[in-house]
Amino acid sequence: MDANVLIQPALWAAAVAAVLILLRLANIFRYIPNNQVGIVEKLWTTKGSIKGGFIALHGEAGYEPEVLRGGLHLFFPFMYRIHKSDLVTVGQGKIAYVFARDGAPLGASQVLGANDTDDKSDFQDARKFLLGDGQKGPQRKVLREGTYAINTTQFAIITDERVYGHALSQQERTVLDGMQLTISERWGFTPVILAADHDLVGVVTVHDGPSLPPGEIIAPEVGTDLRADETFHNNFQEPEKFLKAGGYRGRQLQVIVEGTWYINRLFATVEAVPKSVIPVGNVGVVIFYTGPKTADVSGEQYRHGELVLNGSRGVWRDPLLPGKYAFNTYAGKIEIIPTVNFILKWVRGEVGAMKLDENLSEISLITKDAFEPTLPLSVVMHIDYKKAPMIIQRFGDVKKLVEQTLDPMVSAFFKNIAQKMTLIELLQNRALIQEQSATEMKARFEAYSLELQEVLIGTPRAAAGDQTIETILIQLRSRQIAREQVETYQEQEKAAVQERTLNEAKATAAAQSALTQSLIQVKVNENEGAAALARAQKDAETRKVTAAAVGEQSRLEGQGEADRVLAVGTANAQATKLSVDAYGGPEFRLAEQNFAKFAEALTKINQPLVPQFLMSGMQGQEGSSALNALPLATHNGDRERTACRVRSATHRESFRNLSGREIRARARLCRRRRPGRCFAAAANRVSRKARAHRENSAGRCSSRPL
Repeated sequence: MDANVLIQPALWAAAVAAVLILLRLANIFRYIPNNQVGIVEKLWTTKGSIKGGFIALHGEAGYEPEVLRGGLHLFFPFMYRIHKSDLVTVGQGKIAYVFARDGAPLGASQVLGANDTDDKSDFQDARKFLLGDGQKGPQRKVLREGTYAINTTQFAIITDERVYGHALSQQERTVLDGMQLTISERWGFTPVILAADHDLVGVVTVHDGPSLPPGEIIAPEVGTDLRADETFHNNFQEPEKFLKAGGYRGRQLQVIVEGTWYINRLFATVEAVPKSVIPVGNVGVVIFYTGPKTADVSGEQYRHGELVLNGSRGVWRDPLLPGKYAFNTYAGKIEIIPTVNFILKWVRGEVGAMKLDENLSEISLITKDAFEPTLPLSVVMHIDYKKAPMIIQRFGDVKKLVEQTLDPMVSAFFKNIAQKMTLIELLQNRALIQEQSATEMKARFEAYSLELQEVLIGTPRAAAGDQTIETILIQLRSRQIAREQVETYQEQEKAAVQERTLNEAKATAAAQSALTQSLIQVKVNENEGAAALARAQKDAETRKVTAAAVGEQSRLEGQGEADRVLAVGTANAQATKLSVDAYGGPEFRLAEQNFAKFAEALTKINQPLVPQFLMSGMQGQEGSSALNALPLATHNGDRERTACRVRSATHRESFRNLSGREIRARARLCRRRRPGRCFAAAANRVSRKARAHRENSAGRCSSRPL
């Protein structure tokens, strides 16, 4: 019983394990992770196996076109096998290439499978691709950045990191690895990037499409119209539109410029070449290898070749001006022609910047006297830019023009001249030969569409080791030195004669200088005498006038003084008369003057004339003398006061006996006489004082103590 208990759980466990194993083998339940897809392989079916192809599109046994996405899936037992495959991931800035393992076969001229419809270009729907006549093999369309759920049994995806593919045979693995290597060598897993600072253009070579017509080496430009959406291939990024526009296989005339371009490198490869730069002072003549054939536009007079319109095959009529061009150097050639003046030197070892004269050397001459010098020469010339295409059409390039035409012509010209002259004449007439050659050679250069500016001739010289020319030159120098010495002696003789003449002239000039000085001195003396005479005359006239003025002044002053004295005398006389009349008569006037002089004398003496005290008993008598009324001075310092009192007493005495009417009458008489108006005024004052004294007989002076 215990054994049965132990056996029963074991049987159940074995049954469960058997069921699980059965379910796993039967593939009834399958889980697909979200980062993978499931590729379904049908193991058996009543429809049998597929008749052709690689993918079972109609329920046959084989790989089905659809894939399983992430999740749990239920299948009929023992009918399907599920293969897990990673999602296809294309990194940023990368390109992935598609290889279809099943589909319609490629055409005889095809290299890549066509993707000209939506069905043919949808690589995530294998059924649509196959039913839409998608072609097997590498495809024209590429995958850009992103993650794709692609049936890797139908499509092998080639990236720079790995090859996505399922159930690949060893042969297929080898083919796909070879494709990966080829694409890597063409840098095909990254887009074409032309940097702006590199000045590059991309020359494109297409590896698919129809072949070029016979005689053509460059495919013409197609699909460049941006407005035509069906044919604008956007610089070969859409191969189907390029082919639809009529593009050919081979090297293309169209180039790509700066930018990033996602181009299928199995469809087209890109070669980066430098841009064509035409420097300033040059033009570019284009020799084009492709394009339509057009009529000659060089004109009837130009018979050395044809010139064509720009864009046509041949030598373009209009050259390219200085600048930078995205020119396809496989479709044509640009010959750089200088348009500035440049120099060609017939001098061995000297080469110009353009190296046009690197094969030129000195011109070998033979003179009339059988000398063989070499002549170094330089020619300055210019090319008209409009005539540059004619030069290229006629000579191929400028260097050929110089070496094959100009060198022989110039050499022959100077050899002809040298044969007509001796060596000495050749040396002496260099400037004349240079001028003659510039004139005659200019016309010859014009025949070759060239403009000659100037011819510069150097000094003829002998070949290395030949001293003959040097010997002649030494003789010429000696002869010239002798001639120069003769001329020097002659000039010295002339100089001596001239020196003697000069000395005589100097002596004469010195004497002439003294004579001139004397004449000038005489003239100066005459001028000074005349000036002195003029000054004397002016002084005499001045003195005369001054004397006359002084005399007149003296006369006038005397007359004035006389008039003044007369006037003063008259006034004094009138004043005296009036004064006398005012005093009552001459006797009173005389008495007044005497008293005045007496008073003045008293002021000048040092001794008192009267006693200090005088006692008089005649006080009150009117007829007493005026001296009785004078008080005596008490000391010598009172003399002035005493004189004043004497004069006052004299006036009082003079006017004491006059009545007021008489005094006023005399005053009026004085006023009528102008010269005595001051005395009249004084008389008025005296009259007023006299009246005052009559009222007070004592007086102010007598009241003061002595």
